[in-house]
This record gives sequence, C-alpha cells and structure tokens, in this order.
Amino acid sequence: MARYVLPYGKPRGERADAARNRELLLATAREMIAEHGVAKVTMDGLAERAGLGKGTVFRRFGTRAGIFRALLDADERRFQERVLTGPPPLGPGADPIDRLVAYGRARIAFLLDHQDISRAALERDRPAPIAADMTQLHLRVLLDRAGVRMPHMEGVTVQLTAALEGPMLLALSAAETAPPLEPDVEPMLADAWQVLIERLVR
Repeated sequence: MARYVLPYGKPRGERADAARNRELLLATAREMIAEHGVAKVTMDGLAERAGLGKGTVFRRFGTRAGIFRALLDADERRFQERVLTGPPPLGPGADPIDRLVAYGRARIAFLLDHQDISRAALERDRPAPIAADMTQLHLRVLLDRAGVRMPHMEGVTVQLTAALEGPMLLALSAAETAPPLEPDVEPMLADAWQVLIERLVR
C-alpha cells in the first residue's frame, strides 16, 4: 500500500527548545484534562502548571482551542502510525476486508474517546477538527485492494467516510448544551460498520 502521511505533529524545522516546550505543554494539558476535565484547561492555568510564561503558551497555540487542536493533531498522528505500521488487522498484513472492518472499529473508538477535546478544539473560522481526509484515502486504497468494483467508487468512498466521521461531526455541530454521544453507542456503530462492509463486498 502506498504510504501517506497527513500533516500532523510538530512542524518541520522546529527548534529543540520549542519542541521541548511543546511536548511539555501537551503532556501538562493531558494531565489537567485527566484530573479536572476539558473545561478546566485555560491558557493561564496551563502556563502556570507547566512552569512557562503565558507568552510561550500563546505563541505556541494562539488560542485556547489551539491547545486542543494540538492534542488532536498528536493523537491523530499516533492513530495514523498504528494504521500504517502497527500490527494487523488494523495495520498492514491482513486481508483488506478485515482491515476495513478493523479500521472502522478503531476509528469509531478514537472519535468517541476524543469527543470533549474535539468540541473544545472548535473555532469559528476553522473547519471541524476531524481528519476525514485520512479516512477517505485509506478506505479507497483498501477497497481497491479488495477488488471492490462498482459505479461511482469515489462517491461510495465519500459515503463510507461519512458513515464513520458523520456521527462525530453531527455531535460537534449540535448546540453546546447537547449531550455527547454515549459510550455505549460504540458497539452499535462498530457492529453496523462491519455489517455495511460485509454487505458491500458480497
């Protein structure tokens, strides 16, 4: 399979001290989220806890939402690495249909696990922080490898991508007071994804 890497993680050419500060701030933000939840993470609080100046935090992230975008970027990269180089069936080496099913199940779990961070990463002038491009490309490659042939394959891939990423996008577009997707929705969505793939390749 052709390797593809989307632009997540630290920027190229980042100075060593800047990279260290970035990793410190992300680790500190994760600690704060684990202890107190997303709502309690502020720019000032993050700077104080990390022992860095507020200017460093603002230069690194720009806005509070930027903190959560950076967290998502880092987690998306780790997820992508699991897909590209991890063990099968999510990673290479498995039958492409098994990989399609495994990818859907893993992606659904990832999106549900990142609900609060995704909502906190929303900014008015930027798209929702969901990496659907990665999903669309990966699904298209696996469908091709599986020998799935039907009219409008690009459109089919878009629809399958929406089946995975859509519930999260709908949740993010809802009012801020709307409840998050419940954890017990994961097996239902994952099982439905497997049925969809198995029916598609018959």
